[in-house]
Amino acid sequence: MHTKSSPLTRPLVVFTLALVCCFLWGSATPSIKIGYQMFSIDSADTAAIIVFAGMRFFLAGVLVVLFQSLLQRRFLKPSAEALPSIFKLSLAQTVIQYLFFYIGLAHTSGVHGTIISGMGGLLSILVASLLFRYEKLTGAKILGCAAGFIGIIVMNLSGQAAAGLFDVSLLGEGFVFFAQFSYAVSGALVKKYSARFDVVMLSGWQFVLGGVILMLTGLAAGGRVTLAVPPAAWLLLVYMGLISAVAYTLWGVLLKYNPVSRVTIFHFMTPLFGVALSAVFLGEWEQALSVKTLIALVLVCAGIYIVNRPRKTDA
Repeated sequence: MHTKSSPLTRPLVVFTLALVCCFLWGSATPSIKIGYQMFSIDSADTAAIIVFAGMRFFLAGVLVVLFQSLLQRRFLKPSAEALPSIFKLSLAQTVIQYLFFYIGLAHTSGVHGTIISGMGGLLSILVASLLFRYEKLTGAKILGCAAGFIGIIVMNLSGQAAAGLFDVSLLGEGFVFFAQFSYAVSGALVKKYSARFDVVMLSGWQFVLGGVILMLTGLAAGGRVTLAVPPAAWLLLVYMGLISAVAYTLWGVLLKYNPVSRVTIFHFMTPLFGVALSAVFLGEWEQALSVKTLIALVLVCAGIYIVNRPRKTDA
């Protein structure tokens, strides 16, 4: 039920919960890199990476279902009516998005991948406004997204990277773009389906289904993941599952009660958190403490303010 009286529509609540989500997603960057080392996964082995992603998302779904079942004191079972919605959401939010994302990353540079991934917030607003007609596409929304996207570009460009900015391929940058479009569609679908079904149930079961599909796809492609690993590796995998479980569930709840643009503009904060946390856990301090990152932070914050500032006629 979409009511303005809900605490989840208050600006401070949206701001806080959205930043929590972006922080968690940002922490996925160093966690995944460390996870590859602990599970002996070659960063060029796309099939194994897809299996690993499937393990993470399946675990995320199990955690959501288990936790919500304990809260409700009954098993969080999806109704027959919800199954088609779960399937479609799983395809968009987990399967298609991450298949395209990981294949694309294997064929493009990290800089290009990060810049194109930064388009997720912009695409979400365009999809919600132009395809699903949830809200009007205003100049303020376009300006806010432009500021955030320019910030991501500034943070990632060096002289060498700028020279190759337009060296793109369908299998590389094109696939990463398709992944972001799938992400945008998934957000619109969450908004749509949460009007009929429990958003936590949708989140949990779409992860379970998506994780299984990704694992089977990766295994069919020859991917293998070593399971004889130290306990610390399994603890890291549990944390990675919690990242997805908590962040996507909170994000879904925010989308249920707020305009898509008000929430998804915060997506631009994710790479900034990723850089900061990579500095802490991977020792990548040079980029985190650079002037470019500070400029990017200012631009992203400006974009968030432009989209979320109060107006007389808020779309």
